Amino acid sequence: MTSPQTGIFALGTASHAYLEFDLLPAADGAAAVALVAALREPRTTIGGVNLVAGFRPELWAAIAPDATPPGVTGFNVPLAGPTGYVLPATQHDVVIWLTGAAYDVVFDLSRGVVTALASFARLANEIVGWPYHRDLDLTGFMDGTENPTLVEAAAVALIPAGSPAEGSSVLLLQQWEHDAIAWESLPVETQEATIGRRKADSTELDPPPPNSHVARTDQDQFGKIFRRNIAYGTVAQHGTIFVGFSADQRILAGMLESMIGRGGGPPDRLTSFTRALTGAYYVIPSADRLAALGGDARV
Repeated sequence: MTSPQTGIFALGTASHAYLEFDLLPAADGAAAVALVAALREPRTTIGGVNLVAGFRPELWAAIAPDATPPGVTGFNVPLAGPTGYVLPATQHDVVIWLTGAAYDVVFDLSRGVVTALASFARLANEIVGWPYHRDLDLTGFMDGTENPTLVEAAAVALIPAGSPAEGSSVLLLQQWEHDAIAWESLPVETQEATIGRRKADSTELDPPPPNSHVARTDQDQFGKIFRRNIAYGTVAQHGTIFVGFSADQRILAGMLESMIGRGGGPPDRLTSFTRALTGAYYVIPSADRLAALGGDARV
């Protein structure tokens, strides 16, 4: 099978940076994609930093139509629920996700990436993330309880061999800001009913309330995804960077629609305490396809 970008599965890193770029009006799309692909040989790491590169689906389809997941589209229009809750569309052209053991090396490589792409693209959004008590979300609950193991993750996240775009993945990237004051004023029992799990050990409630986060994003119903969520922010403004990989964009889109109450069922109660600030889909090509486009250049 074609090799994926290995940084997708590089767990345990302490510092994360998400750099989203917009192409300059006069930029040549093919040259820009080749330059991104040349940032480094995708099978390896540089200075202890993993680099994962992705592209707006429409941009990637124009450059590599034979390596594009069928039917995948950008997050090009906001997604509104029947109660008026809106998930914003903030689609950009390129995403670079950097992870490393410490932020100094991530910061240095971030600057190098921005400089390398300056003639073709401008940095439109930057988010820096860090783990919270190893595997907790800033709600205080364990994040990713149902995440597949690394042995299983490839089958969930990657388009299988023999299919168009084999070895690639679809990424949903969102920044969710928490209303910490409102959330932390809730009794633990109410928090648990909102999430659908026990706070102490992450045991799923049986049954979870119909409007709980667990019920509204039930992977047994929608399909499995591989999450690399991480905390971000300051004391005043903080939340979760949702980083969801899937071989099928429809799984990710179905979960979002369910959360805001589209297609029947109640909205996810968690959306009363957190709101999405950004939303974008990216195709994460295979390492082999990036290597073929980018050659051996380095940042």
